Amino acid sequence: MEQTEAQTGQGASNLQSDPQEASNTQSMASLLEQSSAVELPQAGEIRKGVIASISPNQILVSIGAKSEGVVAGRELDMLTEEERAALAVGQEVPVYVINAEDENGNVILSLKRAQEQITWENAERMMSEEEVIHSKITGFNKGGLIVAVGSLRGFVPSSQVSITRRALSTGDTPEQRWQKMIGEPISVRVVEVDRERRRLILSERAANVETRQSLKERVISELEVGKTYTGRVTSLADFGAFININGADGLVHLSEISWERVQHPNEVLEVGQEVQVKIINVDREKRRIGLSLRQLQEDPWQSKVQKYSVGQLVQGVITRLAKFGAFARIEGDIEGLLHISEIADHRIEHPKEALHEGDVKTLRIIRIDNDQHRIGLSLRKVDSGAFADKDFKALMADSEGEETPPDEPQA
Repeated sequence: MEQTEAQTGQGASNLQSDPQEASNTQSMASLLEQSSAVELPQAGEIRKGVIASISPNQILVSIGAKSEGVVAGRELDMLTEEERAALAVGQEVPVYVINAEDENGNVILSLKRAQEQITWENAERMMSEEEVIHSKITGFNKGGLIVAVGSLRGFVPSSQVSITRRALSTGDTPEQRWQKMIGEPISVRVVEVDRERRRLILSERAANVETRQSLKERVISELEVGKTYTGRVTSLADFGAFININGADGLVHLSEISWERVQHPNEVLEVGQEVQVKIINVDREKRRIGLSLRQLQEDPWQSKVQKYSVGQLVQGVITRLAKFGAFARIEGDIEGLLHISEIADHRIEHPKEALHEGDVKTLRIIRIDNDQHRIGLSLRKVDSGAFADKDFKALMADSEGEETPPDEPQA
């Protein structure tokens, strides 16, 4: 009966007025919105999760993407008894992604590595913001002082100890020079961060320099957001590059160096290089300058995606499978997300039930997000009646573009 009404057109009106159908349509729209926002966990990244369960052998942590990550084995053993006792179900915790998907389809996580990573990120932030850290001297070696920075041990070389403190460091041995200073307060700035070598270099002298701060304040007051300036690369770090503009350093974050994926700034930049940068943010209160190199470059995504539109049918190659869906590469080397809800009309638990890596499929574009550089795809909507008119027009356009055979010569 419903099918007959739909064919006459009267049934379509009834369906639109049906509350249950409207609710289903709204739910589907919400699901499509969520599908485009889901991102595949990447090894090495930190995510916020919520502890779902705790057992002697493993801890399950919900990290979104409709799945739970696992902290088990060696990663669980890295936690002390006190750290494990402090954990509770429902608690929000940062987790480090070790493996985005193992052979069993699990996301392997670490709590300990997340804590360590965050501590190093804080040290990098302190360096980029030129923050003065107020701490205590906890130890020494023959080269200088050891100072606590959170859970890390920072090193202040003797050359970076203030003149006043060095005047008090009398004696022939490190013990004679530094021992009496343990426990004393000290103000320092982070001047070098090297995670791989676990080096955190501090300077007491830099924390006491006021003239440099005064210069930066003057330059910041003169800079205008949106304008382009010439600067010189002064230093490189894992998270970005520092560019000096008129005597003040600004930060080009790693994500603002290029439209292409860059693992480290040294792939593109080198110290001493002169570059053109765009001012994208000026925080006069915190004395921070945000810069961009990529905003002065043409965005390759725009030229690649301009040929596509929502509702268009495309050929795609399945490149990756995850619990929440599959990724497909379409023409132009653009990768789109095929959410698990858009693979089949019936419920499936994993995309591998219907797809395999390397499969070539006809897909329909259901969403284009230019700001986030994302395309949402659907397999089950390929034959959808909702796009029948668009498909017909596309078919007619293709047929009109075909070369017609020449007329036969008249006798």
